[in-house]
Parts: sequence; C-alpha cells; structure tokens
Amino acid sequence: MAALSGCLSEGMSLDSEDPYADPSTDPSLDPSADPAWGPTRGTEEVGEVISELTTTEGFESSSKTAYAVADVALGTGTWNLNEALIGTSTSDAKVGARSGRIRNSGQMTMRFDRTTGAGTVTIQHASFGTDANGTWALFSSTNGGSTWTQVGSSRVTAGTTLATASFTVNVSGAIRFEIRKLDGGSNRINFDSITITDFGTGGGGGGGGGPGAGISRHTTLGIPSPSSTSDVNSFLSVKPGYVLSYNGSRKVPNWVSWELNTSYLGSVTRLDNFRTDTTLPGSVPQATLADYSGSGYDRGHMCPSADRTRTTTANGETFFLTNMVPQAANNNQGPWADMENELRDIADTGKELFIIAGGTFSASSNKVGNGLTVPDKTFKVVVILDSTSAGPSAVTSNTRVIGVLMPNENSQISASADWHTFRVSVDSIEAATGQNFLSDVDPAIQAIVEARVDNQ
Repeated sequence: MAALSGCLSEGMSLDSEDPYADPSTDPSLDPSADPAWGPTRGTEEVGEVISELTTTEGFESSSKTAYAVADVALGTGTWNLNEALIGTSTSDAKVGARSGRIRNSGQMTMRFDRTTGAGTVTIQHASFGTDANGTWALFSSTNGGSTWTQVGSSRVTAGTTLATASFTVNVSGAIRFEIRKLDGGSNRINFDSITITDFGTGGGGGGGGGPGAGISRHTTLGIPSPSSTSDVNSFLSVKPGYVLSYNGSRKVPNWVSWELNTSYLGSVTRLDNFRTDTTLPGSVPQATLADYSGSGYDRGHMCPSADRTRTTTANGETFFLTNMVPQAANNNQGPWADMENELRDIADTGKELFIIAGGTFSASSNKVGNGLTVPDKTFKVVVILDSTSAGPSAVTSNTRVIGVLMPNENSQISASADWHTFRVSVDSIEAATGQNFLSDVDPAIQAIVEARVDNQ
C-alpha cells in the first residue's frame, strides 16, 4: 500500500471519464455538503482576499526604454527607475512580456507607501543574457523615503533562469521598498514579479488570525510565498482539499499545503483519475499526461491520495496534475511513501497536522516532455499539533516540526531508505526554496522550531 500513496504507474490506464464532474447528479459528491473538506471559499471571494493581501508588480503596464533616471507609472503605483529600464528583449528574463532591468549601481524605488505594512517580499531575479553574476539587496523605508534600511542579506544573481528571493519584513504601517544593485558593474540584472504581502500578526488562536487563515484552513499557519490569481508563476489555487501555488513556467507547484486529521480519512477507493486541472484558467500553462508518459518519472502526488479518502470528490481532486511533480520512483514509492504512511498514523491518534510539500530547483534542473521541470529534490514541512481546532498560537517552542529533503534521482536514493535519514531543518528548506514557512507563527517561535532538526 505504501506505493499507492504516490502515483499511478505508466502501465495503468487513465479513466476516460470524470465520475464526479457533475455533483448535481449525486449529492454525495457536492463538496459544500462534505464536512471533511473544511471551510470553502468561492472563487470571487478568494480573489478579493488576495487583492487585499498582496501587491504584485510585473512591469507589464508601462514602458521605459532608456536607463536615464525617470518616474514611471506602473500597475502598483509610481516607481523611480535610475540606471534601470523595462526590458522586452529576448535576452531579458521575464514572466510575461516585460521585466525590470538594472545596470551599474542602479535602483528601482517605490514612490508610494503601502499603508497595510509588509509581511514578506518575494522577487524573481536572473542575469540578463550572458552577463556576469550580480549582487543586489532590498531596502525599506517607513518615513516616506527619507531614510532606508537594508532588509535581510544581499543576494547574488547567477544564471538566466528566474529564481525567487524571499525576504521576511513583518512591519506594520506605511512602508515602501527599493531594489539596489550593489556590485556597480556593467552587468545587468532582471527583476520581475515583485510581490509584497500585508503585515499579519499571526498568533490568532483557534482557526488562526493571520493572512493564511483568511485564505483557507489548509494555510492556517501561513502562506509560504506570495501568490495570486494574476501571476502565472505563483498562481494561487484554493481547493476544498488543499491549497497550492502553481508555477506555469515549470508546470509544477511551487508548494502544496494541506491539513490532515481523521476528518479527512475514510474508506473511499483510490480513483487514479489523473488529469489536467480544469479549475485553472487557460492562460496558465499546465503539464499534460503526455509530458509524463515515457519520461522515467512517476506522477508524484504532493497532497497524497490516501490523505483524502472520506469522499470520492476529495480523493479525485488529488489527481489533478497541478498537485504533482515528476518524481523518481525510488523517492516516490520508497521513503516518500513511507513518510506519508507514518504521518497518517500520527493523524489517526487524534493529532492535527499541517503539511507543505514541493520541490527544489536550479538552473540545471532536468526537463521532460514539453518543458515539464523535474525537481532536484522534494521537500516536506510538517507541523504536528494536539488539537484539530489549533491555530498559529498553538505552535510553541516544543512543537514537533519535521523537515525533509529527498534527492529526486533514482541513482541518488534507494527505495528502501529510511525517510528519517533525510530530515533537515526548516531553515535549510527555506534557503533551498526561497519560501517562508509558518509565516503566521510568532517570529520568535519560528526561529526556534525552524532551526531544529527533528529527532523523534
């Protein structure tokens, strides 16, 4: 049974029909009537929440073709671009048609404040064309730009594939940001999808009071990275059974987050109905069954099928390809599946688990099919709480938090390996992914539990 929590082997057939596509024909398939799904959010409501929680600048609404200093009216407000322009060439790394480009000691500076503060900032960055590596940093100002303070450490940009840099801010009230190129060289750096989340205090108790709980029960402890329905590389999909941030360029999720307790577990037979995700708009590129066929990789679940066995609807939802990554069989059917089974055993004792899973990537990550990116490693972050109504305030310095990083090539991992040997600190997973886990938990508690490597 361990292997069943991973994926369907390529020799098995895909169901020709979706047996739960029309809930009106069977009331038992209506997720709104199913208590095991937890709180649901309509698409319109989710869109409203996200627009309040995040600001994302992608440089798509304006143009600037020269490096000379000038103010530019962008979608989020007016920015000052100094030794910077908006690039549209084939050498510019970008999400859509445009991205910011800085040279020398240039800056891109917000001329406006966010009045709702800032929780996290994520920025996608890459080298322009064949230019050398570059160094840059994020700065913030809480006095209208009179003085600036560096946020976190400086970052190095290497390679032409967009990488995500994540910064924890946690400042309330008015704030604005500036990106500065620090190395002073003529090498150029592209920046795109600058996303800022509202400041959230977390620690709300019960269902949680921070931004994550406002999205779904499955993100009660926080959103790992800013995501919205307007960014194809951080596309937020809020489902009854889990929440994911999808990367259309890689055609895999950035992360999948879900709650696990006994209310989600039952006796429904695994459906094996692998398919593209019909809930995403056509503008978001997706993986297909053909991308996986003959690739040598499993269609590896992030939220496992066996974690959703209360209803056929819940189980079927786990077979969207947006919930999967190309996963080495020795990983997926070995220690990864063993860990899934052990976590369900823990849930069966009455515990509440919050789980986040995904992959790590690099400029040399393998691709199969039509641009489907294979993770270098797969990760999982698990928080185990005593009460099924627990929120961020229930996480203490003594809470068991598990992090794992598993190699995703058969030559690097044995199917018989003990999953416990892959345990690492959550801090190390954050460093590998650029994500910020447990972001709605008190920062002092985060610092303790995320630095620790589980040994239970």
